[in-house]
Amino acid sequence: MKVLVTGGAGFIGSHIVDLLLANGHQPAVLDNLASGSRANIPLSVPFFEVDICDREAVAKVFQEFKPEAVSHQAAQMSVSRSVREPVFDAQNNVMGLLHVFESAAAVGAGRIVFASSGGVLYGDVTTPAPEDHPAAPISPYGISKWVGEKYLEFFVNQHNLGGVALRYGNVYGPRQNPHGEAGVVAIFCEKMLAGLAPTINGDGKYVRDYVYVADVARANLLALTSPLPTPFCPFNIGTALPAHTNILAEQLATAMTTELGHAVPKPTHGPARAGDLRSSLVSWDSAARHLGWKPQYSLTEGLTTTAKWFATRNRTH
Repeated sequence: MKVLVTGGAGFIGSHIVDLLLANGHQPAVLDNLASGSRANIPLSVPFFEVDICDREAVAKVFQEFKPEAVSHQAAQMSVSRSVREPVFDAQNNVMGLLHVFESAAAVGAGRIVFASSGGVLYGDVTTPAPEDHPAAPISPYGISKWVGEKYLEFFVNQHNLGGVALRYGNVYGPRQNPHGEAGVVAIFCEKMLAGLAPTINGDGKYVRDYVYVADVARANLLALTSPLPTPFCPFNIGTALPAHTNILAEQLATAMTTELGHAVPKPTHGPARAGDLRSSLVSWDSAARHLGWKPQYSLTEGLTTTAKWFATRNRTH
C-alpha cells in the first residue's frame, strides 16, 4: 500500500516509515524539516520537502505520489508555544491539517490516520480516560487537536473514506528532538549527557502516561491496515500507567548513569509551565479490542533503550 507520512522525517513519523517498509508497504514522506531530519528517512523513500501550510505545494505532492492512505503526523507540537502563539498553532494544526485532508480526498485516498492527543483532549483526569470521556482541552494545542478530529470526521462522512484519530499519551524514545519545548525525556537526556542538571517544572508531581515510540508506530500500522468497526474511530494509545516527572527523572538518571559509567547531576526545580495539566492518563481498552494493539514496552525498558540511543549518538557526534 502507498502511504504518505506527513512529518515523516520527525520523531514519530520516521518510526512509522521504518515499520511500513518492514511490512512491505511503500511510504513517502512530506516534511518541512523544521524539527525533523533528512537523516531519519531511508534514501529509498520518496521525500518531499514541503510545509503543510503551503496548500498548493501539498496538493502537488498528493497528485504526484497518489497515496492510498495517509498518516498525518506533521504538527506544531508544543503546548506552551500554543499558549503563547495560538495563531501559529492554528495555522499548522488546523489550516495545515485541512490542506492535507483536502488533498487526500482529492486523490481518493482510502484512509487517513491522524495523530491526535489523549494527553490534552481529556483535561485533568486521575483515572485512565476512555474515548467517550468528555473532551475538555485547556490549551490551544488541545483545542486544535479536537478540531482536527472533528474535521477528520467530516471528511470521512463527506468523502466516504476511513478515518482514525490516534490519541497519544506522552510519546518518548529514540530520535525525539530535544530542542524546543516538547519531549521531556529527550530534553532530560541531552542535559544529563552535557553534565547539566535537568530542570523539572514546578513541583514535578505532574502525572503523565508515557508511551514508547515503537508501540505508537505499531498502533499507526494497525490503524492504517485493520478493518474498522465504524468509518471514523478514535483510539487512545497509551499505557494507562501513571508516572510523574520526578519519578521519570530518577529512572532516566539511573539509565543514563549505567550508560555513562558515572553519576549524572540531580535535577533542579523551576517555575511551573503555563498550560500544563496536573494529571493525564488514557485507557487503551478500545485499541486492544478493535486493533489488537497493546503497549509492549514498560517505562523502564523504554527509558533504558532511549538513554542508550542518546548516549550512543552523543559518542558518535
